[in-house]
Amino acid sequence: MDIVARSGDSIAYYSQLFQIHQQLIIDSNPGIQPEQLSIGQTVKIPGFEFRGYLLKENDSFWSIAEKMDFKLDALLAANSDMNPNLLQPGQMIKVPQQITRRVVYGKQNYDYNVLKRDIRRLQMIYPFMKTSAIGKTVLENDIPEITVGSGLKKVHYNGSFHANEWITTAVLMTCLNDYLLALTNQTLMRGIKTFPLYKETFLSIVPMVNPDGVNLVLNGPPEAWESRLVEMNNGSQDFSGWKANIRGVDLNDQFPAKWEEEGEGHPKQPGPRDYGGEKPLTEPEAIAMADLAKSRDFSRVLAFHTQGEEIYWGFDNLEPPQSEIMVNEFFRVSGYEPVKNIESYAGYKDWFIQEWRRPGFTIELGSGTNPLPIEQFDKIYDDTMGIFLAGLYM
Repeated sequence: MDIVARSGDSIAYYSQLFQIHQQLIIDSNPGIQPEQLSIGQTVKIPGFEFRGYLLKENDSFWSIAEKMDFKLDALLAANSDMNPNLLQPGQMIKVPQQITRRVVYGKQNYDYNVLKRDIRRLQMIYPFMKTSAIGKTVLENDIPEITVGSGLKKVHYNGSFHANEWITTAVLMTCLNDYLLALTNQTLMRGIKTFPLYKETFLSIVPMVNPDGVNLVLNGPPEAWESRLVEMNNGSQDFSGWKANIRGVDLNDQFPAKWEEEGEGHPKQPGPRDYGGEKPLTEPEAIAMADLAKSRDFSRVLAFHTQGEEIYWGFDNLEPPQSEIMVNEFFRVSGYEPVKNIESYAGYKDWFIQEWRRPGFTIELGSGTNPLPIEQFDKIYDDTMGIFLAGLYM
């Protein structure tokens, strides 16, 4: 919601007027001097939207504010271009409305277009949330990263490394929406105050590492690629079992962490799953994720996959002692079983542990056969939210 600054207005005053943490307003308005607003300057107020109200006979700003139970000056600030003494029936005024419900609806086939729409919507309401592309896919789709906060503890979450695990994107975006709601409404999440998390952490989320693959699973192949994809898919038009990127390379087998060992016994040519490429880091999506980790210097990473209700937390005994403490907390809040080592390598969390000796986790959401049915969404979300929060507060 955009407010036009008046004489005497300040960020501190807007914080009090709209009951929003001052830092969230400052972070929503980079480049603005909080104590030196210029008259006519536009200031974004996070967590609010305008709705129109058609004036009736005998309406006044005071009566509308009283009827709708908010401060008179909030209404005056929203309509600073109007003379409150010259209101006429039939005029449309702007009424500030705090957002108290999700705008992300995760319980659907969550493809790349849905993701882009939801990111735009969230950024409009919560401008302290930033987004940028970390790279492009094979099909030249942007791979978006969302960031929230600027604390010293740098936490990274990602989803949909594997195409038919797209429900991880829907779950992460829903968790993010609830986190943003709690920040702007100053409400608790599972008994936890969220603003201290915001101040202490820098949260990075790549909600869909593999947009091309997700769209393939949910929408079918693009026309120009159809014949070669059907061939790679053993002649089948059913892509529900497809994990790889659009070129048939499994992105979570692309990292130089025992890559050669992982390739033994796996397919030697592109296909729906488990082909790790001709060498590590050949695919633009994997390269983008590796470059992101190098540039961000994350404190920890959590890669969300499906399925099994397990958490893999070790790699080659290189993980720090903190990892075991963290995974036990994840188990407490989710019920997901900690598993230290499995004979599976070359994944993102493996490479992160190897390179930085910091906590890395692969979270296997839900149970059953991929792609998991959307009917599992509510339970998976409930299990995941505890992990989402614990990854920030630990």
